[in-house]
Amino acid sequence: MKKLSLTLITALATASFSTAQEPQPQQASALLLPLIYESQTTTEPQALQMPELTIDNRRPLTLDTDQQWLDDATQESQRVNMLRYRAMMARPASVHYNVNTLPEPPKQYLITANPSQGMLVVAPPEVSQPTEAPVDDTPLKIHNWLHLFNASLHFTQAYISGNWYQGGENNLNILADIKWECNLNQNVHPNWLFNNSLQYKLGVTTAHNDSLRNYMINEDNFLFSSQLGYKAVKNWYYSAMLQFQTQFFNNYKSNTRTMKASFLSPGELNLGLGMTYERKDRDGNRTFNLAIAPLSYNLKICRDITRLNPVNFGIDEGHHTKHSFGSNLEAKLSWKLHPNISWTSRLYVFTNYRYVQGDWENTFDFSVTRYLNTQIYTHLRFDKSHPWDPDWRYWQFKEILSFGLTYRFSTT
Repeated sequence: MKKLSLTLITALATASFSTAQEPQPQQASALLLPLIYESQTTTEPQALQMPELTIDNRRPLTLDTDQQWLDDATQESQRVNMLRYRAMMARPASVHYNVNTLPEPPKQYLITANPSQGMLVVAPPEVSQPTEAPVDDTPLKIHNWLHLFNASLHFTQAYISGNWYQGGENNLNILADIKWECNLNQNVHPNWLFNNSLQYKLGVTTAHNDSLRNYMINEDNFLFSSQLGYKAVKNWYYSAMLQFQTQFFNNYKSNTRTMKASFLSPGELNLGLGMTYERKDRDGNRTFNLAIAPLSYNLKICRDITRLNPVNFGIDEGHHTKHSFGSNLEAKLSWKLHPNISWTSRLYVFTNYRYVQGDWENTFDFSVTRYLNTQIYTHLRFDKSHPWDPDWRYWQFKEILSFGLTYRFSTT
């Protein structure tokens, strides 16, 4: 409810106090000052009723270490305000001024001596005001490209003595992850979309059960993706997409010389034309990107067909490559759930209308400090071109829990 407001013209120090011990000199009371009307911002009758006066049981004012003196001063100020308010309501004719018709306060003057004429000159002080805004000669630096770099090194280690009652073996697991993004600044180029991403993951673990080698690679993935688009309407862009992935190192089955994968075996290239939808919230905590390509080209590569079976990668036996035309879809989500918790998700699906291939990756990042974090990574894959497995059928799954060091760098 709005209220009728009054301005207390005098300071709190002008209020009169008296003590029981000894008489004090009389001071000017705020009750003797003229009543000045400020404003009325309500028309409700209940807000214009007379305030009830309460008996003032003030104790003698003494100097002590508590805040009783402040309570006494506050009570005195409230009492004066109530009395002035009651007087204004009972006799409106006694209010001669309001805030808008008060006389102007006296101006400040500067007094200077004039020895030649033997007199004092009284004049208002000169105030110089700038006529133009200050000019900043510092050139404005515009970033056409926004860079984001993340590097992390996570590891787990265990040592078990030979006589440990439960058995087990020593192991050491290391996971390195490097990601670099270079995106066109849409604040400078609002009609264009150009996102580039380069990521490489390498995981190495000790292999005590392998009699042929001391370590094995459990993660080796190089991924490059690029999107180029021109705005169609709102958050939609006409776009072209490119994606390429492979691995770098040879990988073998445990205790055998049978190779499972090597450089460009497998390798995969995908090109697509379609539409892209991208949206970011105002605070930058959520970013969503959806790319739909009704016209898509897929190339599967197996460079080494002498030591690897290309059928395991969806390529016909005896061939190094396989070409397919179809459609693909890629959705990316980056969500900062909490200042220390983030979630990134990527869903990729390709079909040539005879088989379906899809990848769904999720990474949950828990930051302990600026340079320490824990990650949970899951990768669910469906590939109908891959040979059928009696346990997993056409599904494949990978999960990694890691803790370690991380470094982030960005330009905005």
